[in-house]
Amino acid sequence: MKKEFILAHDLGTTGNKAVLVHCENGVQETFFAPYSTYYPYPTWAEQDPEEWWNAIIVSTRGVLARANISPNDIACIVFSGQMMGCVPVDHLGTPLGRAIIWADQRAILEYESLLKKLDLQEIYYITGHRVGPAYSALKIMWIKRHIPRVFRQTFKFLQAKDFIICRLTGKYITDYSDACGTGLLDIRTKQWDERMLKATEIPETVLPEIYPSCAVVGEVTKEASAKLGLPTGLPVVAGGGDGVCATAGAGVIQPGIGHIYLGSSAWVAGASVEPILDPKMRTFTWPHLDPNLYSPNGTMHNAGSSLEWAKEAFGTLEINVAEWLGLTPYDLIEREAETIPPGCEGLIFLPYLMGERSPYWDPSARGVFLGITKKHKRAHFLRAVYEGVALNLRTIFLALRELGVDFHEMRAIGGGVKSRLWAKIIADALGTTLHVTDLALEATALGAAMAGAVGVELISDFVKAAQSFVKVKEIIEPGPAIKTYAQLHKIFLETYEALRGIFQRLSSLEKGGGG
Repeated sequence: MKKEFILAHDLGTTGNKAVLVHCENGVQETFFAPYSTYYPYPTWAEQDPEEWWNAIIVSTRGVLARANISPNDIACIVFSGQMMGCVPVDHLGTPLGRAIIWADQRAILEYESLLKKLDLQEIYYITGHRVGPAYSALKIMWIKRHIPRVFRQTFKFLQAKDFIICRLTGKYITDYSDACGTGLLDIRTKQWDERMLKATEIPETVLPEIYPSCAVVGEVTKEASAKLGLPTGLPVVAGGGDGVCATAGAGVIQPGIGHIYLGSSAWVAGASVEPILDPKMRTFTWPHLDPNLYSPNGTMHNAGSSLEWAKEAFGTLEINVAEWLGLTPYDLIEREAETIPPGCEGLIFLPYLMGERSPYWDPSARGVFLGITKKHKRAHFLRAVYEGVALNLRTIFLALRELGVDFHEMRAIGGGVKSRLWAKIIADALGTTLHVTDLALEATALGAAMAGAVGVELISDFVKAAQSFVKVKEIIEPGPAIKTYAQLHKIFLETYEALRGIFQRLSSLEKGGGG
């Protein structure tokens, strides 16, 4: 009997989602198992790798029970995982402490030390990224400086999904995308770069072997089989980092197709045959799940998190009323924001509540409402938040197009696109049609499943995998508001430029730096 099910795991920041995918009929069942994040000091963020493993066990058994299928019907297991982490393990694959995850920013001094050896632009042209404290290499440098005992005991430094693969197979591997997230990968050769290794003083021996995302990298061992209830010898496919898995899961599997992800953060990404490098370093490039492609990308910090802030700041009534009506607070916020015309009658919001990445890479940037008059009510402020996020996405979108990224079709995924209002505002702000996928919340797991299907040759290539797995459920056309947002965007850009110096002064005051 042909095995046609793929077990994809999405090892995220809040927990692991197991997704059972049929190679022709798509997602069959899911199961989520949470785990904790620990914040021992300001700017630190850690997780326990053993909690990841327990979540894999619980979610694997849970999804199989819900789907009521035999484990013998599964063709492979494959992973998407949170990126830019740091898990030191010994020769037995045992973690030597908590994982330092992507959100951790402790390695500031290590970043400053690195820039004394290599210029930021030189690093960018090697790696395709503006490497900073969030990248794994800087976290490894921090461990070497502050916990030398752990560094000496470390056999390999792994990413989240790679730690789980080690538990399943006994192999120490990573894929191109997660290797890129370390800040040590040559974006063109897809090998560890000698210049970065020398500058960071990280020996190549502590890094895993690199594979394409669709490579079969091992088999489930007898010990892991007993824990998960999966067959011994089940093929394990590498998969990739969550961002590139989401790109593939949106159907962005060839140049000309792009997508917007709208979650707590947001990004614009496309596909290209070669790395797309920006002389202004506004954007960055990942290796795609398809080893023949790359994914140029620009990411902003505060998208859905901006709306969450607005809910807490302006929406106390909505929280109480929504609970009574059996709705979400966002349903009521959206209905109120819909009463205001595009452009919010001259009110603009800069969504830089925690600094910004693309296109400015400015940690001192701050959130701003500009243009307040007596006619502006709460509904104006709520709509301005939706629009501010959309206008910043337009900035990234235009930067990528300027660099030659082709976007003749744009997909939309993520929890934010459940908001019909927000999706329409984004279509208008970008001036382009949005194709909303039917499983916008499962795109990351679907991307991993595509790598699995190609890896075990259930499907011949990523184009055919996307045709099988990714369906468009709604097409949103831009409307007359295109002109309004094009005009507003110019003011949006000028506002940031005018306030850049003030943001830096405010940041200095926050740190106790005086005037």
